[in-house]
Amino acid sequence: MLTNEERKIRIQKYAKLIAQVGIKIIKGEEVWINAGLDQPDFVYMVVEECYKAGAKHVEVVFSHMPMAKLSTKYESISSLARISPYRKAKLKYQANKLPSIIYIDSDDPDGLKDINQVKMAKARQKSYPIIKPYRDKMEDKYKWLIVGAPSKAWAEKVFPDLKGEEAINALWDAILMTSRVDENDPVENWNKHNSTLHEKQKKLIDMDLRRLKYHASNGTDFEVELIPGTRWGSASETLKDGREYNPNIPTEEVFTSPYAGRCEGTLVASKPLSYMGQLIEDFSITFKDGKVSEVHAKKNQALLEQMVNMDEGSKMLGEVALVPFESPINQSGILFYNTLYDENACCHVALGEGFIMTLPQAADREVSPEEAHKLGINDSMIHVDFMVGTRDLSIIGIDKNGKEIQIFKDGTWAF
Repeated sequence: MLTNEERKIRIQKYAKLIAQVGIKIIKGEEVWINAGLDQPDFVYMVVEECYKAGAKHVEVVFSHMPMAKLSTKYESISSLARISPYRKAKLKYQANKLPSIIYIDSDDPDGLKDINQVKMAKARQKSYPIIKPYRDKMEDKYKWLIVGAPSKAWAEKVFPDLKGEEAINALWDAILMTSRVDENDPVENWNKHNSTLHEKQKKLIDMDLRRLKYHASNGTDFEVELIPGTRWGSASETLKDGREYNPNIPTEEVFTSPYAGRCEGTLVASKPLSYMGQLIEDFSITFKDGKVSEVHAKKNQALLEQMVNMDEGSKMLGEVALVPFESPINQSGILFYNTLYDENACCHVALGEGFIMTLPQAADREVSPEEAHKLGINDSMIHVDFMVGTRDLSIIGIDKNGKEIQIFKDGTWAF
């Protein structure tokens, strides 16, 4: 465990990494930060680093999961679904001005336990059609970043034998380690890491794969079709105007969006899934004719069923991501109960919305959500990652000529 002084120095480095590499601030831009009430001192550091990097204005919005729980308990579905004039104005401003957005996640994995999930789902379904046009207008046009910072509840969930400050410090140390914030320069660490992931990305693009076949001894037996000429993404991303950013810190993945509605077989989750403030555990999802046909979970079966029935697109895949089993997050031996970290521990897939930027057409021009959907990108109100990587996972790629290429063997890269 780090000393208090070492931790303090590295947390400051982490804040600098967020501003300079994560959101990669350009002089004169506007930045929004969404954060919980758990780490105000760290939020202060991030705000200051954003200004030092050249931001002209930084706006912070704090949220508090217990208050969200109160809203769900006492408000009607119509009230929960209402998009107020203030929120509409904010969405309109965001869609037109495109501020960069940093999400600092410290949520309690069990923070919404015992709430009426059906009520919450119905409210989301009613509000989504109002929000969607603004989301579509912003698609692939702004920089965003998700990072973590400990809360007491999250830390004690990850480290159940520790309490209070001791648990928080342990989680800070884990976050800093997996984010490559060490005694060296984290910015240089990330430049090297980005380069390594981009090499894998380029090799996959050059293979021009059309299908992926997954197999593992836990019961995973699955095949998915890829869009011809699919573009793989990894680490840093670049907008059409040339601005670069890293949407996730940490990240270990190389990913793409498969052809929506074209997959068969069963995927067995290798880690619990934190969804809507609750944990879904020991679960599997089976696809037939490209859509979810069965789900099974030992814990929170009803919530899993609800998730895959949010809309038509929630029954189909929007992402396949390749992450080696020996990633730093997996090597830590820590189950974070947080998708940002756990999805970067091993291979994962996502139900719901796909990424327009992975279309080959998106390299040269703007592709509308409607056109992207016709070309095979899934459209949905959700995008939920769940982990399928195991020590013995095999992934075989099939290229346009029908040649089989071993992509993953024994849970890691085969090339």
